[in-house]
Amino acid sequence: MENFWLTVESAGKRVGFVHYGTTHWLWLAAFAVFTVIVCILYRRGDQRRRRWMRWTMIALLIADEIFKIVCLVISDQFIPKYLPFHLCSINLFIYPIHALRQSKLLNNYLYTICIPAAMAALLFPTWTKLPPDSFMHIHSFTVHILLAAYPIMIATGGEFVPSLKMVPRALALLVGMAIPVYFLNLWLDTNFMFLMSASKGNPLYLFEKAFGSHLIGFPVITAGVILVMHLPICIAKKIKEKQK
Repeated sequence: MENFWLTVESAGKRVGFVHYGTTHWLWLAAFAVFTVIVCILYRRGDQRRRRWMRWTMIALLIADEIFKIVCLVISDQFIPKYLPFHLCSINLFIYPIHALRQSKLLNNYLYTICIPAAMAALLFPTWTKLPPDSFMHIHSFTVHILLAAYPIMIATGGEFVPSLKMVPRALALLVGMAIPVYFLNLWLDTNFMFLMSASKGNPLYLFEKAFGSHLIGFPVITAGVILVMHLPICIAKKIKEKQK
C-alpha cells in the first residue's frame, strides 16, 4: 500500500514504468482485448443491447472518475488540475449526450477527435512516474481505455459513416470547448487540454523544443490526424464509386 496513494506530484523523481516496457505493453494488450470484445458484442447486438452497452461504458467511465476523486480527497491530494477538463476527460460530458441522442456532429466528433486523443494518451502516457500499484496509474490507464473503446465501439457498429465534410463542425465543437477552458486555465493556473504547455512524452513537446511554442503543433498534428482518420475512407469510397 506504500505506493497506492502516489500521484505525479507526490511520486517525486521516481520512474514507475517506461514507455513500451513490460507494464506499458500489458496495458496496451488489455486495451486491445477489451476493445475487440466490446466492438464484436456491440456490432452483433440489437438496439436494446447497443443502448445497454453505451450506458454501461459511460457508467464505468463515471465510476472510474469518482474512484479517482475519492482517492485524491481521502489522501488530501485533490487540486484543480484533477478536474475533468482535459482533452480526453472532458468527453465525460460529451459521451452521455451522445448516448441520449446520436447525431452526425457527435458521431464524427467521436471518430475524428475522441479516438485519436485517447489513443495518443495510451501510446504516449505522461504518467510514467507512477508505479503500477498506485491508484492514479490504474485510473490513468483504465479511464483512457474506456475513453478510446467507447468511440471505437460506436464507429465499428456500422451506425454511421465518417464524413470529411463534418470535420470543420467537429473541430468547431472542440474549439468551442477550448475557449472557456483556456480562461479556466488562467483562473486556476492549470493546463487543461494542453493549452498552456506540453510535458515530456507529449508529441506537442517536440514543437515546443523546436519552435519555442507547443501551440504550433496543434494545427500540424490535427491535419495529420484528419489525414490518417479520413484518407482511407475517402479512398475506399472512390474505389467503390469506380467499381459501380
